Amino acid sequence: MSEITNKNNPTHSIIPVILCGGSGTRLWPLSRSGFPKQFLVLSGDDSSQSLFQQAITRIHAIGDKKTVIGQTLIVTNEDHRFLALDQLRELKNTSSNITATLLLEPSGRNTAPALTLAALYAQEQGLTTQSDPILIVTPADQTVKNGAAFSKALQAAVSIAQEGAIAILGITPTAPETGYGYIKTESHVNSNDKAKLSTDGHAAYTVERFVEKPDGNTAAQYLQEGGYFWNGGMFVLKASVWLAALKEFRPDILAATESAWQAKSIDASGDTTFVRPGKAEFNAIPSESIDYAVIEKCPGSTEKNAFPIKMVELDAGWNDLGAWDAVWQVGKQDGEGNVTSGDTLLTNTKNSLIHASTRLVSAVGVENLIIIETADAVMVADRANSQDVKHIVNQLEAQQREEKNLHRKVARPWGWYDSVDEGERFKVKRIQVKPGASLSLQMHHHRAEHWIVVKGVAEITNGDQVIMLTENQSTYIPQGQTHRLANPGKTPLEIIEVQSGSYLGEDDIVRFEDTYGRS
Repeated sequence: MSEITNKNNPTHSIIPVILCGGSGTRLWPLSRSGFPKQFLVLSGDDSSQSLFQQAITRIHAIGDKKTVIGQTLIVTNEDHRFLALDQLRELKNTSSNITATLLLEPSGRNTAPALTLAALYAQEQGLTTQSDPILIVTPADQTVKNGAAFSKALQAAVSIAQEGAIAILGITPTAPETGYGYIKTESHVNSNDKAKLSTDGHAAYTVERFVEKPDGNTAAQYLQEGGYFWNGGMFVLKASVWLAALKEFRPDILAATESAWQAKSIDASGDTTFVRPGKAEFNAIPSESIDYAVIEKCPGSTEKNAFPIKMVELDAGWNDLGAWDAVWQVGKQDGEGNVTSGDTLLTNTKNSLIHASTRLVSAVGVENLIIIETADAVMVADRANSQDVKHIVNQLEAQQREEKNLHRKVARPWGWYDSVDEGERFKVKRIQVKPGASLSLQMHHHRAEHWIVVKGVAEITNGDQVIMLTENQSTYIPQGQTHRLANPGKTPLEIIEVQSGSYLGEDDIVRFEDTYGRS
């Protein structure tokens, strides 16, 4: 990070903070708790990138000679660390300047503790460079159509934060939306009123108050009155300002998070740094959002407005993809208003979203529907009721059904597996292992396994033996036998695994050694 030394021509030291929590239940069945929506490729400014990757790319786009983008901080759940890591590595293939540290939460405590972890890390790193870095804080599950407009607004917010204020991006409302909180600003600024402009000439509004999610009539009134903006949960501020404001308004959260930070462990190997706060200490932190803990208390706050907050307007085609109807809205619509993905055939169908993951999906004579197909589930909903998908997820949870948590195809740090078929006393999986990767050295109490190599080379530990198998060769792992599967080659290894036994649950694994810290 670069120290800010010249007030007339400052160099901004920026740390992106990507809040990568949440489960995206309203985007089931594509989004699952084990593979939440931020890691999905849905839509937005680059359809080949996940929402998580888009969030990082958008912030790095403002980097220039005056704006030095430092190490990206990813705050995510421990269970999602390898999903985030894999997608970060994909980004590095095209943007080698992106480096990141993953701050791993043992449980969800909402966004205020998450940002506090990032601020403590940034302040700790800043001590070595005598700088007070600016944090750009954004959720990982949003999309923006106009990247240039986003960059301009973000640069304005950075200029505001440089002066010690808190900047919030306020989304230009396009409809009387009831699913968002609102920001009420003072009357619109005149372009000649330089006192109310950020240093780059972009309008910065004084925030009068924050408003909770309104009903439909109230939201319509907001749009008619003007001066109201959606709160998209994006903030720009110095690390020291956040910690000072938290100390003022929620010292309990600050003290508890500092205790968890002091008990942290750091695991750094290769291009990866995992930082884990103390588990017991972190679980004791009060759960609270950034808005409730600090931001909503800042307008007219303590003596002489110690924590001034300004809003920069963002008119860039923003959407948080909170439900399937939002995915339809930002998607590329055909002449009949349909948005499709995958293998689909439509006739006399209008204004619908049809997503096919694994097979042909056809629609005949329907309108305003959401049809989402995955390998293990199909969801059909009226577009107007797409928010209510969460009620299906609640039923899945109540029935303890695995479709809530995992897809049939499950990502693992070493690759993935796809549960192809199962019945009484058997299960068939297709398994792919990345080049150079290996599964843990493990044993199963209740099942035996048969492995058939269909692609690549497998190094197999089977008890005291280590053997090499190539395509069309197979082996048998007896019940209770210690074993390991590894890929010593430079291309992906693919095998078919047939399990047989009295119990075939994923929890029947005893790990002895594990490259990924799971033993």
